[in-house]
Amino acid sequence: MNFKEILDTGIKVNASDVFVKVGCTLRGRVNLDVKTIKDHVFTEKDVENIVSEILDDSKKKVLEEKRGYDFGVNYGDRWRFRVAIFYQRYAFSIVIRKIDLEIPSFDELNLPGNILERFCREQQGLILLTGMTGSGKSTAIASMIKYIDKNLGKHILTIEEPIEFIFEDDKSIVNQRELASDVSSYSDALAQFALHSPDVIYIGNIRDRNTCRAALTAAETGVLVFSTMHTIDARTTIERIVNFFPPEQHDLIFNQLSSLLKGAMSLRLVPRSDGKGLIPAYEIMTLSPGISTVIRERKLWEIPKYVDTGEVHGMKSFNQCLSQLVEEKKITTDTALEKSNNREDLALHLRRKEMI
Repeated sequence: MNFKEILDTGIKVNASDVFVKVGCTLRGRVNLDVKTIKDHVFTEKDVENIVSEILDDSKKKVLEEKRGYDFGVNYGDRWRFRVAIFYQRYAFSIVIRKIDLEIPSFDELNLPGNILERFCREQQGLILLTGMTGSGKSTAIASMIKYIDKNLGKHILTIEEPIEFIFEDDKSIVNQRELASDVSSYSDALAQFALHSPDVIYIGNIRDRNTCRAALTAAETGVLVFSTMHTIDARTTIERIVNFFPPEQHDLIFNQLSSLLKGAMSLRLVPRSDGKGLIPAYEIMTLSPGISTVIRERKLWEIPKYVDTGEVHGMKSFNQCLSQLVEEKKITTDTALEKSNNREDLALHLRRKEMI
């Protein structure tokens, strides 16, 4: 199989990810499960030929030096793919993530448009989308950038590894920088941001102290910063940020977050009840006076209580979201209970509503 045949196969079965590995059939992630999508077993030579097909000599040199190379490629009018090539057991493996060039709206994603529009209209601060790999973070961020681009006159600067969604200038102007190609690191890009006069910055991922510090500094100086983190809820997100820093700086970081963290939405994709793909379940935390106080006072264990009772501020817990999806018949009761962090509370709530 060549690269085009692999992409076509992934598109045909609607795989979110495709996996190419020596000695293995072509696998795809379809509705969260990884399964064989083509009965072709790849030899080492097959995979080497695919790598030679898609990388020129300069990129192969980077792959050999770093033992991994990530890039994005457009395919036709509809799709873009994020390709990660890496070594495992002295041979190449390839993981290919499918990206729809048609960026969906909040409604199409089944996300709360009123809250996300509010986040998009913030003048400064930090907005975080969190969740595990493949939970829909990048798509949700792209939808928010698209909203700003269409409705607000801003300069949007993105820093990505690699660039995923492509934005066309509308009311806003969008500059997209790719690590390695356009700038060497997140830290370097953020050190330069003041010269570029952005209103909105999207950082592909916050994963170290330097990037986090630069994001907080940008938010403090009047920029709206969007980013993602691999955390499961608002509380663990704040804990992760604080733990990037040494203990003697924790008071400062808690104080910064108590005013700068305008919102955090944690995502999980769950199977739809009709079997037609996945739908997001989410937790949303907004910066209410109560949330601001518990962050500043380091009482993070109280955040779930405020999220549970914070509907007036636009907040919603995972269980509340799962319950709503069951009520709307978009997911089954069994799915909701399986995906919940607190099954007993959710089961009690569903019984009260006579849904189980």
